This record gives sequence, structure tokens and C-alpha cells, in this order.
Amino acid sequence: MEKRVHAAAIWLLMLLHGAAFAQGERTRDKMYQPIVGAGCFRRLNGTHQTGCSSTHAGSVGVLHLINVEADLEFLLASPPSPPYAPMIPPHLFTRRNLLRLIEAGPSNISVVLLINKPEKMKQFSHELNCPNQYSSLNNSETCDASNPATSWNPWGTGLLHEDFPFPIYYIADTEEISKLEKCFLKFNNFNYETHALRSLCAIEVKSFMSAAVSSEVCIRRTRFINNLSGSKYCDPLEGRNVYATVYPRNVSSVEAEETELAITSEKFILVTCRLDTASMFDGVGLGAMDSLVGLSILTQVAHLLRELLPPQSSLPDNRRNVLFVTFNGESYDYIGSQRFVYDVERFAFPKSSARRNLITFDNIEFMLDIGTLDDIANIKLHALSGTPLAQKLLQQLNNYAQSPRYGFNLNIQSEMSYHIPPTSAQSFLRRDPKFPALILNAKPANKYYHSIYDDADNVAFNYGNTSQDFTLLPDVGDTKNFKADSLQMKVRNVSSIVAMALYETLTGKEYTGSKVANPVLADEFFYCFLLSADCPLFKAASYPGSPKGLPMPPMRYVSVLGGPQESSGWTYRVLGYLLSQKQPKIPKDNCTILPLHYFAGFNGVGECRLTTQNYSSALSPAFLIDDYDWRSGNYSTWTEST
Repeated sequence: MEKRVHAAAIWLLMLLHGAAFAQGERTRDKMYQPIVGAGCFRRLNGTHQTGCSSTHAGSVGVLHLINVEADLEFLLASPPSPPYAPMIPPHLFTRRNLLRLIEAGPSNISVVLLINKPEKMKQFSHELNCPNQYSSLNNSETCDASNPATSWNPWGTGLLHEDFPFPIYYIADTEEISKLEKCFLKFNNFNYETHALRSLCAIEVKSFMSAAVSSEVCIRRTRFINNLSGSKYCDPLEGRNVYATVYPRNVSSVEAEETELAITSEKFILVTCRLDTASMFDGVGLGAMDSLVGLSILTQVAHLLRELLPPQSSLPDNRRNVLFVTFNGESYDYIGSQRFVYDVERFAFPKSSARRNLITFDNIEFMLDIGTLDDIANIKLHALSGTPLAQKLLQQLNNYAQSPRYGFNLNIQSEMSYHIPPTSAQSFLRRDPKFPALILNAKPANKYYHSIYDDADNVAFNYGNTSQDFTLLPDVGDTKNFKADSLQMKVRNVSSIVAMALYETLTGKEYTGSKVANPVLADEFFYCFLLSADCPLFKAASYPGSPKGLPMPPMRYVSVLGGPQESSGWTYRVLGYLLSQKQPKIPKDNCTILPLHYFAGFNGVGECRLTTQNYSSALSPAFLIDDYDWRSGNYSTWTEST
């Protein structure tokens, strides 16, 4: 598939041998061609800096193509005309090779180019073996980093957390790669002993990062400089969580005191998942298997429950509701879920502008966290201990997973121990190990976790493009012509199982209907998030006549304040649309103030709906607390350099 790339300050140029170059590299002595790519950013936490930066004036290196590992030896010995810029394919972009390039130093290596030639690639994950290991439960049983084979990311290299003394650029486009290779072959790939005596093809990268050392140092410098000139060196990673309820909540009195707002009789089942993903390169990384499968299942569960459940007033306990939350920034030490826990603890969720009564931990019956579902045939229900709640939910899930009536043919195992996956539930369990958190997670199978290659191909997604109404619920036997082993059907099956179990929990009755989740909705969901935001689902969830989405997938990186929030924006619209109730008697002109929202709908003609969705902040509490101890590890401290 086509990768998202940004125009970068990167040029192909000729370094001309002679006095003019030595005296100043005059522009007329160079020939430039721009190269389109995606850069590696510098990020910082409370104690370290990670990522990449060019020199302030830009980094220049002579191109050298790496086809086999032995080609690196030329650069690591005493190359004749340093510094060089190796072009490395993914299968050689390994921890061992990159650390050797770091050791060679900037005098030999000034730029590294990752070129998109994945034919020999078998794995590509630059996350740690234990993702978020410093913000998870402090127990080696959760994830043993000394034993990668049993970790949550066995293929992790940890390069995402290294500090590189040179810029790294990813070149995705085959034409751009060909341009680089032809230049190397024409000018560089012969008579290496005379490199220092002749003109060579080189690359120049300008991606200087202002921040250095750590978030603590960067924030301190920014605050000091701000008093003088308004400059800043870094921004906290910041995004928006998206939440919605299956039943609308009553509007609270805006005059009421905050401490009086929480209605303790309300009960919520909290259903959560991750919203974001991560990769080494700016704006490139779709997180298809990593987090998008989980988000698709949460979306389908929400829609199926909205369609199947009776009115709230007819539930055995009409105080019950389901709160769906998609947490942003979870790739960087659980930013979104840490902030949610922080706000709920301080009687600050939802924010006062939502005009809804506060939700406290006493209002939450239990949490069902949808983690990474790499292998849907090997799903486990995780919890710290085997409580009656966990046993009951496991039984309900398997009643539907194994029922011949539905033919899902799944068997959900359980694991009740500290070996729990790196999901949002960690933030809740760090606060209180007795919190009723249950996690659905599969055995690790994603060899491209947190990388540019966790894309549509990695989840074997093939767009069905059925043009059918994805809002309707089909009967269990209506597969919409999707194959049983397709991604769409796998998501349909797991979503239906979870929704049916929650239906039984809420109604007290076994679900015996024939309606299941719609694989067409899964098809359109993945098309929007993996291939193009100019898609039927996003159009239906927008105002009629709204500008089309971009013909590329939305960026799913948490970003910073003022940065693109494409993923949370589209999730807000989609959840709002799929969880809303149609209001046919309200005309368009009266459907202007939330919670009323006017959507285009599947047919594009427009319809007024009563919605429940909203945003909450995904900014770490570390940036809210005066004199925060940056080394404490209590909260995420990630920033991004300017």
C-alpha cells in the first residue's frame, strides 16, 4: 500500500571535488534534487533523550548502498571520503547494525537512509521487548525483559528508545529509491580508493532538533526562554481520548457544586482500547494489528449493543450503562489512561463543559480492556486474580464463542496472574491492584509491532467494497460473501461474542437472537483507517456536504498540542454516529446543539441523531503537577522536540 510521507528537508546533491568545495561548498558548485521521505524525530522523557537529529546546519553524507551485511564493513573500517550515508533495506536495519553505525561515530556516518525494499524482511519491530515496561505494574512476572522469547514483544529491538547521533530517514517511494540508487551507481560505486579525489553523489538532511538531555531540562529551558522571547524547545505529547455511552446520560445542573455532581447510584461497565500507535518515523505507522483491530472490535461492540439492548428503563437495574473509552497516547507510557485515572480520582471526569454528572471509581462495576488481538484463535482473558467476576465473564464469553447456534468456533482461555499484557488496564491496576480489570488479549504474533510495516498487508486486509449498508445487523448466516478466515469475519465473530456477553450481563438474560455484528462495517472501518479517509463510513459520520477526507489513512500518532488529531477526530465522529439514536421528528434547523448532531448517514441525505460521544484530555498529569519529580516514574513524561 502507499505509505504516508511528508516532504522533508532532504536533498540529493553532487559533492564536487576541488578548491571551491573546500572553501565553502558554494551553491553553484552543487546540483540539488529534493527527496521525499519521513524523518525520525527526537523525543524525550524524564531521564533520557531518544530518536534522531541532524546537525544545526544540516548533515551531509556520501551515498553508499548496503545490499548485504558485508557492505557495512567498508563504512566501519577507514572509508576514503567520510562521512557516508548508508542506504539500508529493512532486513539489515537491525539493532546490531545500527549500534555499529553509532559506534563508528559522526565522523564516518552522518546520515542513515532506510529504503523501502521489504522483500527479504521477516520481522521489523523497534519497540522494547516489554512495551511501557517502566510504567507498568512493578513486577517481573508482568514481563521479563531478560527473556525476550516469553515477553509481550519477542521481536522488539528497542531502537525506538535509542539516541542516534545522526538523522535517519525513511524513503518509501520506489521512484525516489531508484533515483538514489542510480546516483550511487553512476558516481560512487567504482574505484573506491579514489573517492576522496573525485565528485561523489551525496545526501543532505536538515532536521535539527532543538531539545536535548531530557523532558525536565527541555521544559525548564522553555519556561526560562519564554520569559524573554517566547521560544520553546519541546512540547508534551498530547492528544484526546474519545468516550461515549451506550445510553444517553442526563444533563446535570451547571449550578451544582462539583462535589455534589457524582450520582453514586449510576453503574458503568467500562469498555476500553488503545487509540494510537507508534513508529520511528513521523506520520508513518498505521498500527493495524497493534491497536486498530482492537479499536474496530470496540466500535463493533458499541454498535451491536446499541442495536440489541432494550431501553435502559427496562433493564433489571436501570442505573447501569456502558462507557466506551478509547485512550490516546498509550504507546508512550499510557498517557491517555493515566490522565483518565487522574481525572476520575480528582472528581474531574467528565469535564464541566460536558454538563454530565461526575463519574467516580465507585461508579465503575468493572473494566473490560480490549488489548492486542494478534491471533484471534488464541485469545485469553487476563486478570490479576481469579475472581468470581472473571470466572463468570469467561463462562459467558465461551458460551457464545462455542455455541453451535452461531458457529464462531472459538475457545477463550484464561490467565489469572501478574503476567498481564501492556494495555490501558495497567494504569488502573497501578492505582489499585484490586480494581476489577479484565483484559482480552491474544498471544503475541505481530512481528511488525510499532513499526511502519504494521499495515493492511500485516493483517491481510482486502477491501470488499460491497456498497451495502454497514449500519444494518445481518443474521448469523449472512456472511456478506466474506471468507470465514477474512479479517472482516474474525472481527465480526469476536465483536459478536463480547457484545453478547455484555448483553447478558446487562439484561440478566442469555442472548438468543440471530443478529450479529456486520462484517461490512468492519470492511469499511479498515478501509478508512488503513487505506483512505475518503471513504463511505467517514462520509456517513460527517455533516452532509462536508469536505472529503484525504485520500490516505488518518495519522494515528498522539502528536502534540496543535498537531494533527486526525485519528481521534474520526473516532469521535464514528462512535458518535454508531452509538446515536435517530430523531426523525427533529428538523435539520433544530439539530444544531449537542447532544443533537446532524449526520449525513449512509445514504448521504442527512439525519438528526441524539449522540453521547465526547473528548477528554490525553495530556500526562506530569505536566499539570507543580514541581513534579521527573524521575519518579509515576506518570508519563514524554515530550517531542521542536
